[in-house]
Amino acid sequence: MAKKELKQVYDDCWVYILLLTTLAILIQSLKNYTFTIVSYKISYNILLIPVSLFLTNYILKKFDYKKAIAGIAISAVISVSFIAMIYFGLGRRLIISNICGDFFAYVVSQYVNLFIYEFLYSNSKNSYLLTFLTYMFSTIIYIMVYTLIYLNSIVMVGYWMRYLTTLIIELVLCLTISYFDTKIKKD
Repeated sequence: MAKKELKQVYDDCWVYILLLTTLAILIQSLKNYTFTIVSYKISYNILLIPVSLFLTNYILKKFDYKKAIAGIAISAVISVSFIAMIYFGLGRRLIISNICGDFFAYVVSQYVNLFIYEFLYSNSKNSYLLTFLTYMFSTIIYIMVYTLIYLNSIVMVGYWMRYLTTLIIELVLCLTISYFDTKIKKD
């Protein structure tokens, strides 16, 4: 009598959603911390934007589109809730516009990235160039939405040089992330 082995399949997408949520919280938290390149202050959160896009695309590849959508929604809501709790816990006055810019920029860039990436992933080969362009476009969307929401408080002195410096940094990050993305195969 042969025993049938039951193969248990674990749905561990919640681990990746939790990691995406952690990245979203870090993106929110690091927006006020800057480093200087050629006398221009650049926020640390731009280093994590391509990583969060990569993780969303990884969830799409390893699981499915619905779980990637759920990951974006859960990470966005929890990150805003976490930041609000921190403000209240520290006794600071919560200003909704401080959270809205990052929230909308994060959500819009993630959904644009996921929509384009899912289309390319379903209808084409795993192209490095198309993957890179998707990451770069989504990063530019993030920066544009963030800039539009904070347009009244942006100091225009040196803005374009700071913007171009940010894009160069994002270019290098997106090139690296795209390389790793094209190496991941669908399960």
